[in-house]
Amino acid sequence: MLVGDILRKKTPRVVTVRMNETVGIAAKLMRANNISALVVKDVVRSEGNTVVGMFTERDVVRAVAEHGTNAVNVKVSQLVSVQQLVSCTSSDTIEHVRHLMNRHHIRHLPVIDDYSLVSVISMRDIAAAVDEAINGTPQAAA
Repeated sequence: MLVGDILRKKTPRVVTVRMNETVGIAAKLMRANNISALVVKDVVRSEGNTVVGMFTERDVVRAVAEHGTNAVNVKVSQLVSVQQLVSCTSSDTIEHVRHLMNRHHIRHLPVIDDYSLVSVISMRDIAAAVDEAINGTPQAAA
């Protein structure tokens, strides 16, 4: 099974946040969209709008633990590691994506085809697809 097989059953909408936004804005975006991760983008002169990482609920918790009530004012850029973007393509296998998630201890991967963000795949998406393949009945994916 390929990532693209799962993406065909998901809504194509991807919620993003910019590096210069605050944790408070990011948390509001996650709450408003009922999601646990945002794709982080930065404006790079030569490349335009570039995906640089993921901002997750874990990052919100880390910000609160480190900064207390001032966490809402901390910039996303202070919490997101942009050293190496871990991502996949729609033609990658589910096995490869699971390996990446396990190796990097993450639950969400941006899906990038031809240098463009097309979606995000989560561990929950993979579990639902595997359940559907085994049981033959569609499972709800987030």
